[in-house]
Amino acid sequence: MILLGIDPGSRVTGYGVIDVSGKPRYVASGCLRIDGPDLAQKLARVYAGVSELIALYRPSEFAIERVFMAKNADSALKLGQARGTAVVCAANHGLAVHEYAARQVKQAVTGNGGADKAQIQQMVTALLSLDGQPPEDAADALAIALTHGYARQGLASVASRRRGKSARGARWRDFKPDE
Repeated sequence: MILLGIDPGSRVTGYGVIDVSGKPRYVASGCLRIDGPDLAQKLARVYAGVSELIALYRPSEFAIERVFMAKNADSALKLGQARGTAVVCAANHGLAVHEYAARQVKQAVTGNGGADKAQIQQMVTALLSLDGQPPEDAADALAIALTHGYARQGLASVASRRRGKSARGARWRDFKPDE
């Protein structure tokens, strides 16, 4: 199962693609450099870039960082617009969209919800057995994809335990001592 993680930005949008069919495996990562004369053109480039990634890697699911409040309101609005553009693109391609707070991502990947970008880069490099550290935005996107992969594994584990319990319960309820 291929997952696409996105770390949205109005100037640089990081992307990370992993395969979680077994142990998480690196597929690709990088940065979409967003330039243009105005915000509308930049958002169009975010949409086109994410659309191209979806066409190229054919992910099963899409994960993105949840909006957080930045110190600069103008930057937060631009980030939110870039993020919304990526979410709409994924939805238009029929992908389920999963959102994770930055603190959740840091906790899942490093074990520390207050980890810095260098720690994220180091852990992503180690977890995916990369030869070198990816750029910060790409590392963040890979961390988002890994977080979703871990969440999926956790949900699958819970579901299998529930199936096992209900199956045992059904056998017990169906048991008739007279037989």
